Amino acid sequence: MNQVKIGKIYRHFKGNYYFVENIALDSETQERMVVYKPIYDRQDSQIWVRREKMFLEEIDSKRPDNITGQKYRFELCENLQKDYTK
Repeated sequence: MNQVKIGKIYRHFKGNYYFVENIALDSETQERMVVYKPIYDRQDSQIWVRREKMFLEEIDSKRPDNITGQKYRFELCENLQKDYTK
């Protein structure tokens, strides 16, 4: 995994699913940032931003909170296809 795919659904290692809205650039550093939203109800926020490098980073599959056993913080869900932008 080297770049996030816009308009796709990713699963977080804690089990929740997110829709990637877009890629933004940090105004100071020009670092790529992932703009994404949860595909479930949240009380705190409906839009999130995370550095792309962190979005794609490897994590320890033995972390106690890694309930999916994933290798990466977010993993692309190839089989989920639905337009969540409407």
